[in-house]
Amino acid sequence: MTFTGFPDEGLVFYEGLEADNSKTYWTRSKAVYDTCVRAPMQALVDALAPEFGTGKLFRPYRDVRFSNDKTPYKTHQGAVATLEGRGAGAWYVEISAEGLRVAGGAWRLESDQVERYRRAVADDVQGPRLQAEVDRLSAAGWDVGGDRLVRVPKGHDVDDGRADLLRHRSLHAGRLFEYADWLHGPDALERVRTAWRDLTGLNEWLSDNVGATTKEIRRR
Repeated sequence: MTFTGFPDEGLVFYEGLEADNSKTYWTRSKAVYDTCVRAPMQALVDALAPEFGTGKLFRPYRDVRFSNDKTPYKTHQGAVATLEGRGAGAWYVEISAEGLRVAGGAWRLESDQVERYRRAVADDVQGPRLQAEVDRLSAAGWDVGGDRLVRVPKGHDVDDGRADLLRHRSLHAGRLFEYADWLHGPDALERVRTAWRDLTGLNEWLSDNVGATTKEIRRR
């Protein structure tokens, strides 16, 4: 399937799901989800795969086991792409009633990856390289975030110029393109491609310095 945009019916579907997150609504609207949300998202990540790696679509069902919110369905469709063998960095795209969200980086790091991340941030070469990339993304309008400790981890200088980065246990950057007519056409593909390319520096740093988990390395 060639990507031609996200049909308006898909965004209307999510507006309805936000108002009625029930099995009844989902069952009644499943065909719209398959045709106007899931199929174009699959076509989008397939078109980007030669440059960014194979894309994987997330399931539409929420994991409610440990949540007070028991609504069963996600009000967005997300997908992630990774280059095989490159470790921590990944690209993300999401469609919802709000519009199109794009992001990149690492959302979850294992303990061995966190240790490698901290060593690299403290390094006199790799640390400034990451700081410069984070500053560039922030200045370009990206929201840089991630899970962080309240304090700088033990063994590191609290006055370090990269203290904020040392507190991170994950690191990613994202931005939302609010609803616009271009979402319904092939220009959406180029928007995502351009945005993901802008995140390549962050992902390359993570891949070079954090890499895969120990378990993943052993499986190779």
